[in-house]
Amino acid sequence: MKEKTAKNVFIKTNGTPSSKKHEKQVRSALEDGSFRIMDRYDRSCDLIVCIGGDGTFLNLIHELDFPKAPIIGVNTGHLGFFQEIEPAETTAFIKSYRSGNYKTQKMAAVDIELSDGQKKYKETGLNEIVVRGPIGKNIHLGLSIGESFIEDFTGDAILVATPAGSTAYNYSLGGSIVDPGLELLQVTPIAPINTVAYRSFTSSIVLPPKGNLGLKPRTADDGDVHVEFDGFSVEYEDIKEMNVKLSSRKITLLRLDSYDFWNKVKSKFL
Repeated sequence: MKEKTAKNVFIKTNGTPSSKKHEKQVRSALEDGSFRIMDRYDRSCDLIVCIGGDGTFLNLIHELDFPKAPIIGVNTGHLGFFQEIEPAETTAFIKSYRSGNYKTQKMAAVDIELSDGQKKYKETGLNEIVVRGPIGKNIHLGLSIGESFIEDFTGDAILVATPAGSTAYNYSLGGSIVDPGLELLQVTPIAPINTVAYRSFTSSIVLPPKGNLGLKPRTADDGDVHVEFDGFSVEYEDIKEMNVKLSSRKITLLRLDSYDFWNKVKSKFL
């Protein structure tokens, strides 16, 4: 059974001339369809319309703190992998939405928990979490999966991607594209060092939904880490341990009935 027809709609745009132009068209089409345009997002929102590219979409997710309302993306950016429709398809989408001709797609995020021995910190990414050391320095990390120690890693960084993020930074590193219907995490090394002095894994590792990746800095310098998530970055000092796992936080995307993930992969990458 489909959701009720949305009455309250929040619109987010990246502010470029192209997006502003299409925002006017979207507002006009929604108002003609008897929807109420909200000035700001709150719990009464039934639908979020995101106008821009993937960067705008990710900024929206973090700005609204992983909103509960379903999101439809209108692509005015470049790749637009998250964005479902092109500007010219807006009116047709509203008609399909009102008649219930759509489906929803849940996407899980990834959490990293950090501890300096006294305080604990947490960051969440929809696409990925990246852990790297100070700029220009390799990082040395002890890697564990669950209770099992795997290896001492040395390289530029470690990336942990969700299925949603498998086509982003992870893909450029040679990681695998993952169907969003799967729940897993993909651990991909960034510029690993594999010599007689250091032995680091050089391919991706796939973890199950309840898999937990433990990271322990091997030296005091390695405790100063940069955590990157969806284009954001936070610096932490004197970190003693980190744990990365699939998050309980999810977002919901609206997809047209014609949506097919692998057709989108083909159209965007091949």
